[in-house]
Amino acid sequence: MTRYGPMYGPDITFLGVPPCDLAELPDADVVILGAPFDGGTSHRPGTRFGPGAIRQACYLAHDGSRPSLAMRVDPLRDLRVHDAGDVEMFSGDAAGSVRKLEEAVHTIAATGAIPVILGGDHTIAWPDATGVARHVGHGRVSMVHFDAHADTGDTEFGSLVGHGQPMRRLIESGAVRGDRFLQLGLRGYWPGPETLDWMAGQRMRSYEMTEIVARGLDECLTEAFTIATDECDGVFLSVDVDVVDPGMAPGTGTPEPGGLTSRQLLDAVRRCCYELPIVGVDVVEVSPPYDHAEITAYLANRVVLEALSAIARRRRGDPWDPRQPLLQGR
Repeated sequence: MTRYGPMYGPDITFLGVPPCDLAELPDADVVILGAPFDGGTSHRPGTRFGPGAIRQACYLAHDGSRPSLAMRVDPLRDLRVHDAGDVEMFSGDAAGSVRKLEEAVHTIAATGAIPVILGGDHTIAWPDATGVARHVGHGRVSMVHFDAHADTGDTEFGSLVGHGQPMRRLIESGAVRGDRFLQLGLRGYWPGPETLDWMAGQRMRSYEMTEIVARGLDECLTEAFTIATDECDGVFLSVDVDVVDPGMAPGTGTPEPGGLTSRQLLDAVRRCCYELPIVGVDVVEVSPPYDHAEITAYLANRVVLEALSAIARRRRGDPWDPRQPLLQGR
């Protein structure tokens, strides 16, 4: 399984980190992997161009360095981060594409590195978390899932593979336990009662936006973290950019008004990766053809950087207090 480079556009790595080959992985803490698949979309396509957009969405030099003001680490240097390019995924072969991606993610996870997968539509969460669970253990990985949609449908256009079904496939396969599946940011007008009944039967915990507004995001996260770490050895973090209000993330396939702010998402991702034993991350549903001024791609890029910064700070082992001032003047 060699490095293909990106399927679409020039061969660039995430903000200039070193490239690597899946056939000969280096001693890495994190491996970036592109999953340019949009064959599972139900509405607007274009997420096949997401990995390239996320990799390059930054106004700073692509020099493999990004010191975090908040976390006081440089995640791209304090961690050994490499980029393995894109998995070859073709929209006309959904089943073959997800098999290839699962093998690539498992190859990374088996080395002890954290795979960070850039989507692509949310179909990829199924092979992403499955690949990690094959290493950590089926039923030993919990999921923290930021999304406007539950993604627990059964079939879509007659297919079991699609961006509205990955979470059901994960639970049905046993890769992730339903009672250790935490969803945040749900809203809108889907799914219907039958799917909600199935979710309740799996004992999933879903925080709809009305509850998040009423209780506060921090309180909901604290409760979710307690569940996610109970009887599980690692947490997979899946971030669909449509969890953010489309006014702040327009470049996505199924926009749903009334979501989190970009600030809330970045803070939440930081908390997840600082407080939880993260074993895998994916960031999905960036569709550059529907983006404006790269707003959504920039957000997704920063989601990745927040995740890596928090992982680096957690590994450093010293406490971090968000109330601590950047500079203590007289």
